[in-house]
Amino acid sequence: MSTLLDSLAEASAVRVTREALGERDDVWIVGGALRDALLGRPVIDVDIAVSGGEDAIAREVAGATGGPAFPLSERFDTWRAQPADRSWHVDVTSLRGAGIEADLAMRDFTANAIAAPLHGGEPLDPHGGERDIAARVLRVVSEQAFSDDPIRILRAARLGASLGFEVEPATRERAQRMSELAGEPAGERQFSELRGIVTGPDPLRGLALLDDLGATAAVLPELDALRGVEQNPYHHLDVHGHTLEVLRRWLEIERNLPAIVGADLADEVGALLDEPLADELDRRGGIRFATLLHDVGKPAVRSVNAEGRVMFMGHDVEGVEIVEAITRRLRTSRRLAAYLASLTLNHLRLGFLVHARPLSRREVYEYLKGTSPESVDVSLLTVADRLSTQGERTRQEAIDAHLELAREMISEALAWRRAGRPQSPIRGDDLAAEIGIDRGPRLGMLIGEIEAAVFTGDVNNRDDAVALARELVAG
Repeated sequence: MSTLLDSLAEASAVRVTREALGERDDVWIVGGALRDALLGRPVIDVDIAVSGGEDAIAREVAGATGGPAFPLSERFDTWRAQPADRSWHVDVTSLRGAGIEADLAMRDFTANAIAAPLHGGEPLDPHGGERDIAARVLRVVSEQAFSDDPIRILRAARLGASLGFEVEPATRERAQRMSELAGEPAGERQFSELRGIVTGPDPLRGLALLDDLGATAAVLPELDALRGVEQNPYHHLDVHGHTLEVLRRWLEIERNLPAIVGADLADEVGALLDEPLADELDRRGGIRFATLLHDVGKPAVRSVNAEGRVMFMGHDVEGVEIVEAITRRLRTSRRLAAYLASLTLNHLRLGFLVHARPLSRREVYEYLKGTSPESVDVSLLTVADRLSTQGERTRQEAIDAHLELAREMISEALAWRRAGRPQSPIRGDDLAAEIGIDRGPRLGMLIGEIEAAVFTGDVNNRDDAVALARELVAG
């Protein structure tokens, strides 16, 4: 494994750790860093196992770079060290068992059960990890791997998709037998693996592996419940199939933004999608999650009218409650929960406006106000949703009209973001005194109307604002 050791030595995380810890002989590089080096992938995240004092060791590594060291919430005995620029990290964990061999025997997959001394020497590979990496196979180290930590069932789907590995048959069967345990680990641990699946290089394969291992029903029962929920003739798939198709379409949009938003807006939209959102997600990752959740309210509200047409009235509102329950269970941040709820609530709005074209400036304002600050995001989601609706009654001109309106709204939303929300040229207290009304909901309504009129161009100054307020009060 000389090539492996050379590759590790070139990684900044390993080099800094070696320099920080001197010649200690009780520190081992373990897990993913060795796997990635064998695969020829960049080594950015490094796990090291030590015989004790993980907090002090993490502080030594971080101190060498001027970066932070902190405990990870998922596992109390793991500390993370990062440089100031966050370009890599080192996770420091106490050895499990009596030594490194015992530690490796308790790890998840053979591909992650290789260890190398930090300062050189022959790697340890007691479970054939190098062989399985070469064969691109995920194999559990022991028969107890999934029962010891059921999160490994989700990890199998994540690693299988991100690395392009196959789950070997015996491992697959064990996962299926224990799949109902996959929902038992702490919500934030489940979310971490789901995030890796959804934001990874092949989320559709990751979700398919999650299904194949039997874990979807345990971890995302709301997504699993969409199977077999038939729709109207405007759709060619049931709700579950449609949901995955929306994700597939969104991945296509990610790869070719100019085709959807136009070459003039693509760079600005791309920069927006790259913005950090919450929970280690950027906006494009947030939209990926939203594609999976936007229709979760459909089973609860499905009905068939007198003409035999399938209806899902109110599935947007119903979906918000379900999304909020999911994010509570997975212990996401409030910001991410609010974002996913907003996209779920508003994913129908643009479609309703297509038939009202050309829109008045007031209609544009109401859309932007109602969807801000996610106006661009939800508009993009509606495009993926519309492209996924290809039933026998779907007309191409209807799709084209939706895409055209989406481009217009995205352009308006970007302008709104640059300029900020329209502001009344007169303060509420001043307006109340000027027209002789008390503070309260009525005053708030007047300020809202003035802000709308600023956007439409009907109010340009203080006098215009007062005149509009007087007219509204008199009317």
